[in-house]
Amino acid sequence: MPDTPPDPLRPEEMNPRPDEPRHVEAKALLLLIGIGALIVAFVLYVMYARGVFEQTQRLTLVAEDSEGVIPGMDMTFAGFPIGRVRQVELTADGKVGIVVDIPKADARWLRTTSVYTLERSVVGETRLRAYSGVLSDPPLPDGVRRPVLRGDASAEIPRLLTTARTLLENLETMTRADSHIGNSLANVETLTGKLNGRYGVLGTALGGDEQAHKLLQTLDHVDALLAKTDRRVFGRNGVMDDAQASVRELHGLLSDARGTLQKVDGVLAEAQAVGANARGATADLGRLRGEVDASLRKVNRLVDEINRKWPFKQDTEIKLP
Repeated sequence: MPDTPPDPLRPEEMNPRPDEPRHVEAKALLLLIGIGALIVAFVLYVMYARGVFEQTQRLTLVAEDSEGVIPGMDMTFAGFPIGRVRQVELTADGKVGIVVDIPKADARWLRTTSVYTLERSVVGETRLRAYSGVLSDPPLPDGVRRPVLRGDASAEIPRLLTTARTLLENLETMTRADSHIGNSLANVETLTGKLNGRYGVLGTALGGDEQAHKLLQTLDHVDALLAKTDRRVFGRNGVMDDAQASVRELHGLLSDARGTLQKVDGVLAEAQAVGANARGATADLGRLRGEVDASLRKVNRLVDEINRKWPFKQDTEIKLP
């Protein structure tokens, strides 16, 4: 028999493949199960970190509007987050209810007298804050409703612009040439010029340098008159010296009159004791009477001279016993 040619080799036979690994499907399934377990563990950890499984109490804050409030934002106390906004809802009375979940561990910082604020700055996010003034007050119950005070810095911008516009208008009014401040500054400048003048404050107070000059002249005349009066009254050989000399002379005359009167008393006593010699006593009395009259005339002349020399009127009265 003729030889038959061999069959041509197939491609699989020409390049033989290595043996395929066993249990590929089982290993892929285990890998998928591990990845799923890791994802579930990560989700559970995130939920635990976010406090999903922590016991909380609910607080509802009532506001006028919900602008700037979003679910998930924190409520802080002294800068630390103690609660998280769960949802924002519209109440039956048309107000906005902000539901906040607070962990039981952090609820101890809130009291029945706590104050809640919703602050919105010009730049930045809205902040929800809680303030507790007295920590000894009763703790905040679960599920209560409290009003929230809103502080919106951007709401003050229109009022600030209006105030600034009014201020600028007033400033423009004050800086005009015919304004009251301009007139006052002109008067101040005039007053300063007068104060720097020859007579300074005196001329300004009297209304001009001429009036100040007249006043100074009057003061000079008064000063000269006082000096002259001082020399006339208190100087040497002045009125005071004459008055002192007259007083000394008057004192001497009064001493003579006193002595004369003492003599009269003695003579009267002697006249009463000696009644027989009446004519002699009468003669003595006449002589003594003449001495008394002479003394009184001297006193009168001295008093008249004092009144003439002394510039002030003075009544002098001499009573005889």
